[in-house]
Amino acid sequence: MTSNAELLEIAATIARRAAAFALQRRRDGVEIAASKSSLSDIVTRADRETEQLIRDALAASRPRDGFLGEESGGGSSDSGLTWVVDPIDGTVNYFYDIPAWAVSIAVVEGDPDPATWRTLAGAVVNPVLGEVFTAYAGGGARLNGEPIHVNEGVLLPLALVGTGFGYDAGVRRRQAALVGELIGEVRDIRRIGAASLDLCGVAAGRLDAYFERGLNPWDHAAGALIAQEAGARVSGLGGGPADNRLIVAAAPDLSDQLHPRVEPYFAAWE
Repeated sequence: MTSNAELLEIAATIARRAAAFALQRRRDGVEIAASKSSLSDIVTRADRETEQLIRDALAASRPRDGFLGEESGGGSSDSGLTWVVDPIDGTVNYFYDIPAWAVSIAVVEGDPDPATWRTLAGAVVNPVLGEVFTAYAGGGARLNGEPIHVNEGVLLPLALVGTGFGYDAGVRRRQAALVGELIGEVRDIRRIGAASLDLCGVAAGRLDAYFERGLNPWDHAAGALIAQEAGARVSGLGGGPADNRLIVAAAPDLSDQLHPRVEPYFAAWE
């Protein structure tokens, strides 16, 4: 049986290769291939090429495992394991050459559903900054091989909080309304534009907390594990698993302060 540490080595190796490929494609010039949920929700040719590179590499290394990717969908698993992939998280940043995008690869046990899966290993690679965030279940979190940990003992009024917005204009207005209320209750709010990096930011102490609604499984599969292994509590509505309705990541003491503040707002959307 392959250990979690061995699965992480596969994830990190392929993520590094894919990130280098995507970075070269960025330097060559970005070509928009399509829009998805809205005109602002773009897909570049590099998104598709990078995902295919990852999918081919995983198929060669782990042919019995399943696959769930942002651009090419899913493939069934014969092993009980599925690789959950965002080939370029932060595509708009990538398009504008803002150095806040990453390749995210995780491997999960069970159905590829955040409500029930168990994440075994994950890697998030930002090649522009040369940063590789990694974790496997029970093994702690690391940045470029060095252990990282969340900030603890932070009171909500002193918390630097990350968040994100959906692509639909109406959704963004509702999300911005909460930010407008919350910004006077915390140190400040950051909107980086890549959920995987937000979660890794919490893990590395660059953010004290992060919350968002509307994430897809591939947006948070690797980053959530990295945050958890760095000491964060990652949860959704009612304290259950994070899903597209809500994700909150912070040290447990800060989560106790932030989660009750944002949950009623998002619960009211149901």
